[in-house]
Amino acid sequence: MTLSPSRGSFVIVMTILVALLLTVLPLPTWAQMFRPQWYTLVLIYWTLALPERVGVGVGWLVGIILDVLTGTLLGQHALSLALIAFITYQMHQRVRLFPLWQQSLTVLALLLIERLVSMWVMGAVSQPPPTLLYWAPPLVGMFLWPWVYIILRDLRRKFQVS
Repeated sequence: MTLSPSRGSFVIVMTILVALLLTVLPLPTWAQMFRPQWYTLVLIYWTLALPERVGVGVGWLVGIILDVLTGTLLGQHALSLALIAFITYQMHQRVRLFPLWQQSLTVLALLLIERLVSMWVMGAVSQPPPTLLYWAPPLVGMFLWPWVYIILRDLRRKFQVS
């Protein structure tokens, strides 16, 4: 039984919505600085797995939604996620061949780029520079990547998203 493309799109949209929900979910004060960049991890996975369906436009849209949800400068996350989607699209054929530990290092670089772009935007609008803990979420995301990859891959296979 094959699923229609719209049903496969439903799985992609639901995983992105879950990632956005995890982003705004309240955490204790001590854990807020270590919150993974769920939205970026999910965007990277779908751009690697289905680059013809998830790309720069989806990254930009997710970023705009994230800006509205978090109350940040409109376009801040849109710019960084569109850039991450573009870089991931450019590298997707190579990165898919890497073992998970090398993919984790690549994901770390992408997460750091996203943080750098966000920090650049914050500096452009004269916000104070962040503390050193600002760089903790990319490290957490790097360690979570193998599990995110395996869970999303299994979902993609179970629902035959292509």
